[in-house]
Amino acid sequence: MTTQLVQIRARRAASPAAEPTGPRVYVETHGCQMNVADSELLLGVLAGAGYAAVTRPEDADVVVVNTCAVREKAETKVVNRAHELGALQRQRPDLVISIVGCMAEHLKDGLADLAPVDVIAGPDSYRRLPELLAEARQRRGGGGGAVVDVKLDKDETYEGLDGADAGDGVSGFVTIQRGCDKFCTFCVVPFTRGRERGTAPREVLRQVRALVERGYKEVTLLGQTVNSYAWEDSTFAQLLRAVARVDGLERIRFTSPYPVDFTDDVIAAIAEEPKIGKYVHLPVQSGSDAVLARMRRGYTVAEYLAIVGRLRAAVPTIALSTDILSGFSGETDADHAATLDLMRAVRFDSAFMFAYSERDLTYAAKKLPDDVAPAVKQRRLAEIVALQDRISAEVFAAQVGRAARVLVHGPSKRNPAELAGRTDDWKTVILPAGVGTIGGFVDVTITRSTQATLFGTPA
Repeated sequence: MTTQLVQIRARRAASPAAEPTGPRVYVETHGCQMNVADSELLLGVLAGAGYAAVTRPEDADVVVVNTCAVREKAETKVVNRAHELGALQRQRPDLVISIVGCMAEHLKDGLADLAPVDVIAGPDSYRRLPELLAEARQRRGGGGGAVVDVKLDKDETYEGLDGADAGDGVSGFVTIQRGCDKFCTFCVVPFTRGRERGTAPREVLRQVRALVERGYKEVTLLGQTVNSYAWEDSTFAQLLRAVARVDGLERIRFTSPYPVDFTDDVIAAIAEEPKIGKYVHLPVQSGSDAVLARMRRGYTVAEYLAIVGRLRAAVPTIALSTDILSGFSGETDADHAATLDLMRAVRFDSAFMFAYSERDLTYAAKKLPDDVAPAVKQRRLAEIVALQDRISAEVFAAQVGRAARVLVHGPSKRNPAELAGRTDDWKTVILPAGVGTIGGFVDVTITRSTQATLFGTPA
């Protein structure tokens, strides 16, 4: 999953009638869609404990920073952000700063030595966050140190809890699986989120129906390796089809699947269920078999291409995106060239591209040398990005003149008079002023494109 900065706020906090009656909390999210979903969960838990969400840290009694540990750069950003919040805390000594999520789990007690923090809570501790914050508020000024709860729980799926209304109110998240059992040699996720465990289908369907009742049109099913989902004798394909039968739900997405577990019944569900979006994010990481073996990804390039072939045979118009990691241990110029060749062969619609950064706890950090020079990593990454930019521009340009059905999500970021929505294959479309309503569908003809955005007019 890609790393991004997302600021979550409950929609009720924007209402003039929602004057804070209890402690005020500001939640800020660094990370992937899973972290965004967890922040919505946190807001729901804290609201149930009497907290009121606010939109600025300056207005808060408690600041919660939800974090990612996938890359070193993400952790550095959080540490810098915590020091910025520490300056605010020096002006307001009662302010409580909490760092939660994957980075909190990764660094544990040592995090308090890097940044000003009162609560450190791992991704399985969110039910207990109100109690942890209450203890920290009592400790403020008493020199008791940070309150720490980073115990992983092999059974915690947060069943029975609902997240706060957040985001655009059109597309919501439902986490169906937590943790990861793949143990790729470069990845810290199994150590920060624990082992795989699925959410019961009845609970997934309860959460989906609850979102639909609140007006949501689209859900994204989340898991670290979402298609590895299993609950007793229920499979991911069966769950997809069950969710597709929820009345009032218009679109279904899922992320991020793992190539090894991309089975024929999942491909059939995508092809046969109209509500399931015709888009798949399929991380490849490298186009070299030697590198994939050192990563312990569990597939070869040929096997990956076979999955792509099966997807495109079932859904010829399917859009594909991927993750690519440049400069992993032992990567040669020939390995890098093989990655570029794979990109040319598949022609991904888009990609998330990163230079490898060593993560402690992982097998690679312990056993494999980080032996590709930083300058070489960056040069190779630049070549990957340049190639993907060219391919994306061509893929998006090929959409011009085609018809598309767009689910409208909200105002365009660049021009609030315009609206922005997404196609069935996850492409953003900008609509002219006066066209469409948020949460509604618009049938358009694509009139122009950039490498990441389409523009449409009513069909």
